[in-house]
Amino acid sequence: MMRLPPFTYLAPRTLGDAATALAEHGRDAMVVAGGTDLYPNMKRLQFEPKVLVGLRGIRDLRGVRGSAREGLTIGAGTTLSAVAGHPEIAARYPALATAAGLVSSPQLRNMGTLGGNVCVDTRCNYYNQSHEWRKAVGFCMKKDGDICLVAPASPRCWAVSSSDTAPVLWSLGARVRLVAASGERTVEVSALYQDDGIAYLAKQPGEILTEILLPPADGWKSAYLKLRRRGSFDFPVLGVAVALRLEGARVGEARIVLGAVASTPRPADVAAAALVGERLTPELIARVADLAAGPSKPLDNTDFTHPYRKKMTRVFVARALRALAGLDGSGRPVEEVA
Repeated sequence: MMRLPPFTYLAPRTLGDAATALAEHGRDAMVVAGGTDLYPNMKRLQFEPKVLVGLRGIRDLRGVRGSAREGLTIGAGTTLSAVAGHPEIAARYPALATAAGLVSSPQLRNMGTLGGNVCVDTRCNYYNQSHEWRKAVGFCMKKDGDICLVAPASPRCWAVSSSDTAPVLWSLGARVRLVAASGERTVEVSALYQDDGIAYLAKQPGEILTEILLPPADGWKSAYLKLRRRGSFDFPVLGVAVALRLEGARVGEARIVLGAVASTPRPADVAAAALVGERLTPELIARVADLAAGPSKPLDNTDFTHPYRKKMTRVFVARALRALAGLDGSGRPVEEVA
């Protein structure tokens, strides 16, 4: 049985107290909210904090405020179940509700938070193992070793971004608020991530992600599709987030962001640009799906083979676009089929 290593738990009641505690303990401290990813990683000795700063007692970090017309503010401590079940999110930002509802299992969604999923650790077949297993293979660059076992000649870690909600929030143009003892800042979700399996967040050690800021829905439609081996519980091995703003029958703006195919969510900007000004025809959808597969460069470091995951990028982008266009699998309007 794997047990948690010893640590000191702090339970601040205010955000200011939490930020102060992080500043005082420096790199010995980590924050914890739901703990659904942190605690298993601590048991495997992937994280070894001496101090945990608990965020669950801070009420200001929970809840949804605002409206789709003005934009929504979601507390980072809001559970994934609450995000998935929120009526306005489900109606006006459906991709986010879908992504939150596909994370892990119902029990873990009741504990896990949106902020935790946004910041969730990158994953790899050589990293997400017990300490004894990792020791037997000589460890890896991400923890305790000095080479990437996926690409031994590489100077960097290639662990994979494993968040369901990150590509969706990126596609929606969301921002996040980061608070530290020294001050606060707001950054685009697209600026929160870095393409490195170890330093995957552009967040300073003393910063706490406190809010996710969604822009006004304003005619945007969105969809999220997830590939995983089992129909529940698994992390994504491919996530496809598509957001469109229609102007009549044509696409006015578009964003396509891929998850779980790199150490960061990866935008398919060329594919999205090909949609702008066009009608969503079956021919256009097929062409855009091919373009979207370009930025998808999975490696052999997670479930399924990497050629299959790249192939499925085309399939899932096409499915998402057909859904937003109201087309069935053969490209016919759903109303005609019904």
